[in-house]
Amino acid sequence: MRLAEYRYRTVTAVRGPLLFLARVFAARIGEVVTIIAPDGRRIDGEVLKIDGDLVVVQVFGDTVGLDTDRTEVRFTDVVKLAPLGLGCLGRIFDGSFRPRDGLPMFTPERWQPVSGAPFNPVARAHPEEFIETGVSAIDGLNTLVKGQKLPVFTCAGLPARELTEQLLRQARLPAGGPFVLVFVALGLTHFEYQHYARTLAELTGEYVAFVNLADEPVIERLLAPRLGLTVAEELAFAGGLDVLVIIADMANYCDALREVATAREELPGRRGYPGHMYSDLASLYERAGRLRDRRGSVTLLPVVTMPEDDITHPIPDLTGYITEGQLVLSRQLHQLGIFPPIDVLPSLSRLMNHGIGEAHTRADHRDLAGRLYRAYAKGRELRRLEAVVGRDGLLEDDRRMLDFATRFEQAFVHQGAARRTIAETLDLGARLLAEFGQGPPC
Repeated sequence: MRLAEYRYRTVTAVRGPLLFLARVFAARIGEVVTIIAPDGRRIDGEVLKIDGDLVVVQVFGDTVGLDTDRTEVRFTDVVKLAPLGLGCLGRIFDGSFRPRDGLPMFTPERWQPVSGAPFNPVARAHPEEFIETGVSAIDGLNTLVKGQKLPVFTCAGLPARELTEQLLRQARLPAGGPFVLVFVALGLTHFEYQHYARTLAELTGEYVAFVNLADEPVIERLLAPRLGLTVAEELAFAGGLDVLVIIADMANYCDALREVATAREELPGRRGYPGHMYSDLASLYERAGRLRDRRGSVTLLPVVTMPEDDITHPIPDLTGYITEGQLVLSRQLHQLGIFPPIDVLPSLSRLMNHGIGEAHTRADHRDLAGRLYRAYAKGRELRRLEAVVGRDGLLEDDRRMLDFATRFEQAFVHQGAARRTIAETLDLGARLLAEFGQGPPC
């Protein structure tokens, strides 16, 4: 007999976004349930934990008004599914896949579990094709490659939102071709949402957006990234498209994860976050990649705000273990008026060498990037010495490297809202090196 025929009024407690039931005959992890509130509202939920005949359900909605006497829970015998189809392109949805743009819901072509299907490691293809973001500090020195996971580490007060909007407007394939953006925004204020909505309205390419606001159910903050990645996988591996997924901000996701774990009375780990946060983050990040003998790719750019500017905090720390590099925003560069304030020295793209060179960007890309990095690192090191002995106490060559570091930040890293092609980025880098005697221009 199907579980959908069973209805329960055995709610024992409602705690935050969680609902506890007793004397449940049968259930399974991830099963979707329908909750009938005393006022007749229908709210979706999902089985989160089973302990004998006790079941914990996470509620995808507001739990205000639910009680232990009149609340009814109906089991559906299905797992959480996402509606898929090309009708989602150009649309904005909330964290439960409901339209947020005022348009009617599209007609789904198929349904897929939001948990996705794990990649067979043997079937993975190595990322090796360049994605042009239009940002010189990324394209020139920390190149993004199709199928890569490259997080953006930021701090409170830095222009992460402005950089995210710039990436939404500018990211594309250098040679053209079908390209889709999937944007997932978590815990936004209404002010922030209005900014992102204007940016999305200006996009000329295809996109899908999932937006969760700060005053909406915390459970939707956990569901929205999975919905976005499910759509991305469908577009990439069934539709043959290259998809860039931008998630902002993973700190809000992890805080939601901690809130749910606290409601479940789980033993906390580092800084109060649940011990399973690493595997939970991996279940999201590892959905990016490419498959052998299959067109399409999923590339992931998660934005991570580091609490207290601490890169060793559990959220950026665990993210760094799973992903393939990081882009680090600098408060010092931001105070100097440089945008985007990407600090190229602690930033890293571990797959950069696979996506640059003659077949991808330009034959001299690797050499130029190496010389720019060495010269800038030398100038930054000399700044500490200058603070001790003064500029007049340095050799002429050292003063030249100091000037190069300043010029590099002001001319190469700083570009405002302008977009630079990879050719313009490399030409600019070559001119800077030649200007300070570090090599001939291209």
